[in-house]
Amino acid sequence: MRKTTGAIGLGAALAVSAVLGIGTSGAAHAAPAKPQSLYPPSALVLTVGWGADAATTEVQRAVTLSCRPTPTGTHPAPAKACAELRSVGGMFGQLRTGAESGRVCTKEWHPITVTAEGIWDGRRVSYEHTFANNCFKSAAPTMVFEF
Repeated sequence: MRKTTGAIGLGAALAVSAVLGIGTSGAAHAAPAKPQSLYPPSALVLTVGWGADAATTEVQRAVTLSCRPTPTGTHPAPAKACAELRSVGGMFGQLRTGAESGRVCTKEWHPITVTAEGIWDGRRVSYEHTFANNCFKSAAPTMVFEF
């Protein structure tokens, strides 16, 4: 009797697992990957900090910036920053980081470094630029690092 009850229990368990699709089938049935959007991803983390390079900088502020499908993130002006990045094709090195003409800054060396890490139009981005001091950073006519 005991063997019969055990066999019935085992048979019931196998039947339930077959109905529910539980068991060791050897092949996983995963849904194919589907794109979440029609646009390639653009998501960045931007930082500003005191120091001569990104490796030694103490990060003071950091924001996020996503430009597709609509400008969003914690950046204070995401639409302007995204428009500026689009105008240079996401090439941070082509942003105007020089001081505006007529702006007077001291020649004090108190370096401040800005960085951008993430994805722009589906490609990985890693950018860093060091300004001599905060005056030069503020004088640069770019909205991307104004936060």
